[in-house]
Amino acid sequence: MSGPQALFQKFDYEGFEIHVSPGPADDGSNRYTYTAYVCHPGADPALPGHTVTYRPSGDETFRSVEEAIEEAIHVGHSIVDGTHPDLSVLSLVTHGF
Repeated sequence: MSGPQALFQKFDYEGFEIHVSPGPADDGSNRYTYTAYVCHPGADPALPGHTVTYRPSGDETFRSVEEAIEEAIHVGHSIVDGTHPDLSVLSLVTHGF
C-alpha cells in the first residue's frame, strides 16, 4: 500500500485481517511509524474500496517497531469493533468486500 514493495504483517481479528507495515519515521529520528489496513480475508488491497487504510495521525511516532505494530493492531481492533471515532468496516460489509 505504501511505497514500493511494502512488507505487511497479517493479524486475524473477528473475521477480518489487519495488515501492518512498520517503518522508520520520516523525520530523521530513531523512531518508527506504520501504515496499515483492515480487510476481509482474500481481499485485493489494490482495488479501491476493498480496504480501510490508516496510519498514525499527525507527527505521532513510536520508540520501537514492536510499539508501532502494537498500536496499529490496537487501532485495527477499534475499527473492526466499531469504536474508532472516524473509521469503520461498515463499507466493507455492506459492499461485500
